[in-house]
Amino acid sequence: MSTTRQLKYAGLIKKDLSEIFQRDVRHIIGKSFVTITGVEVSPDLGYAKIYISLMLVDDKPAFISMLEKHKKEFRKSLGNKIGKQVRIVPEISFFLDETQENARKMDEI
Repeated sequence: MSTTRQLKYAGLIKKDLSEIFQRDVRHIIGKSFVTITGVEVSPDLGYAKIYISLMLVDDKPAFISMLEKHKKEFRKSLGNKIGKQVRIVPEISFFLDETQENARKMDEI
């Protein structure tokens, strides 16, 4: 169960990381369409799980691996955006959110 503080922190990370993906890291993600569907923050606010949905990507696991390789750059950009508002810039990890794909499969069944 998340506290109000964790939820506010997660919302801030989601908003700012979305902006980073739209503007700052096109050289990394190319023409892929990345949507951040959720963020979970640990109770100590030191770790964040970023759930993303991908479009225009053929090999999604490879894309997630590529994001993981560049997560230091993403964290630095995030720190530049939220550094004045928070004490800790969390470590981040990316996970594929397959909710939409699972829902589509269920509809087909």
